[in-house]
Amino acid sequence: LRQLIRIFVNTIQYNMNFRIPLINILLIAITISVNAREWQQDILGDGFELTYINHGNDYSGPIRSTVIKNKNPECDNGLKRGILYVHGYNDYFFQKEMAEQFMDSCWTFYATDLRKYGRSILPGNKKFQVRDIKEYFADIDSALSVMREDGIEEVILMGHSTGGLTTSVYMSEKPDTIIKGLILNSPFLEWNMGSAMRKLVIPTVSTLSYLIPGMSFSQGDNTAYGESLLKDHHGEWEYNTNWKLLHSQKVEASWIRAIDNAHSIIQDGANIKIPILLMHSDSSVNDSEWTEAYQHADGVLNVEDISRIGRKLGPQVREATINGGLHDLMLSEPEIRNNVYQTIFKWIEDKGLNQS
Repeated sequence: LRQLIRIFVNTIQYNMNFRIPLINILLIAITISVNAREWQQDILGDGFELTYINHGNDYSGPIRSTVIKNKNPECDNGLKRGILYVHGYNDYFFQKEMAEQFMDSCWTFYATDLRKYGRSILPGNKKFQVRDIKEYFADIDSALSVMREDGIEEVILMGHSTGGLTTSVYMSEKPDTIIKGLILNSPFLEWNMGSAMRKLVIPTVSTLSYLIPGMSFSQGDNTAYGESLLKDHHGEWEYNTNWKLLHSQKVEASWIRAIDNAHSIIQDGANIKIPILLMHSDSSVNDSEWTEAYQHADGVLNVEDISRIGRKLGPQVREATINGGLHDLMLSEPEIRNNVYQTIFKWIEDKGLNQS
């Protein structure tokens, strides 16, 4: 705002001296101000920067998304390729090692913290709240606009869990973009529950959500997956547990409807045209408390559902089963996640996506 006021004063003085129509100068000044994007150091340090994107207000108040970026300074400045990462539910971007893997291969790395997640949370926001998955389209579009401003011309979109669902719906409805490939890390393509819950309870709650959108439902008391990740428990990772909760909070009926509608879009025939790398663990675990099995399996979703639905997302799906992988494959044991990275870069090479 200070910058805009300063430009406004200067334009008045300029207009008085040269008699250029004031409206024309103001339009130029506003354009310059809007395009002067402000970046600041990110919490990850080591060259990571962030910028906030304001999206006005929704049904709960002001909202914004965040774009985080980094690049390898040793890579050719003329490179025009980038990765855009979209996190999952009860999550945010903190996977610094993943970013560095792409940067080491000379991909400029970008991630978005979606509205009401992580860095994007504003006072008054209810964490993770959404009533339609397509609300996130604006966050992805904004990140892509930032990438274009930086000269990126070809993008690989990458989504984890609910982020994998969101990016799949996005690509099914926005096929003509600069996105040339889609990487799905354990995408949330189906409810991990019995058929009675899927066919009766979920539709009932979805219908009720139109009348009582804020009605909330517990997701249970299981903390085993979080325990498998956190260094303070059985994992090797440290992250902000106010942004990525050990115990998932209750979800609103409208969130359930949003996910269910997104599942319907995908399962009715997404027909995504670009190449897709579909990755998931080789097994699932759903014990009520942490066991050693949680360190070597998907503790959130059913991998058979991921495989069954994911293979039908489009004509160019390559499926990769990662033995011993966690739900977030990038947080698996070192040897396993190295296999994940090898799988990704082999797919990129095979599809010719590393040529720009």
